[in-house]
Amino acid sequence: MSNAIRPLAAGNWKMNGVTASLAEIKAIAEAAATEAGGADVLICPPATLISAARAAAGGKIAIGGQDCHAKPSGAHTGDISAEQLKDAGASHVIVGHSERRADHGESDEAVRAKAEAALRAGLTAIVCVGETHLQREAGQTLTVVGRQLSGSLPHGATAQNLVVAYEPVWAIGTGLTPTPADVAEVHGFIRHELVDLMPGEGAKVRILYGGSVKPSNAAELMAVGNVNGALVGGASLTAKDFMGIASVYK
Repeated sequence: MSNAIRPLAAGNWKMNGVTASLAEIKAIAEAAATEAGGADVLICPPATLISAARAAAGGKIAIGGQDCHAKPSGAHTGDISAEQLKDAGASHVIVGHSERRADHGESDEAVRAKAEAALRAGLTAIVCVGETHLQREAGQTLTVVGRQLSGSLPHGATAQNLVVAYEPVWAIGTGLTPTPADVAEVHGFIRHELVDLMPGEGAKVRILYGGSVKPSNAAELMAVGNVNGALVGGASLTAKDFMGIASVYK
């Protein structure tokens, strides 16, 4: 864990959560100060819950969105703009998650446009990168991650409005987890690339690890160099499991 960069424990609820789930957000918010006081805490619920989640959080944790459209408004049925997320109470938005890249065919160019929309609206963009199992087996991890970084990072990004999340696609929801050495290699590479791509800022950008993060492996993974927090999927749906991870930063 880096002492120079304040960590971020972020939960991505994906397409999960209804009104009754707000009790978990309230429980996370109430526990955050004592159980994860050394980190910022963020939950990204479905868009239908953002406004209510912000109220339930009571300002104790941040609330974010899971995606946004590149345009501020217009004839885009079913989409949500970054400005609308901001208006609903979000402070962050995830862009370029592997599930969006795979399920919706999002290119690096599209991810960059969404990230720039986030910055335009005053949100912090969490830009996701990561390789598939086939790409890792072919020795292409750093090539893929480097290409995604250079193609997806928004113009005008700073350490205050950008977070990068490394999520090895093959480890998301599979129970498979890279070794600490694997994580160190990729996070070190990302840091090097950020320093080159963002002079004066890249050394301070938070880099999160995501991919089967659990209470049982969180301490080991969060102790890896250049890992400045976690982007947590399924384990963020309950306060017990999420705080079991976030408490690494107690």
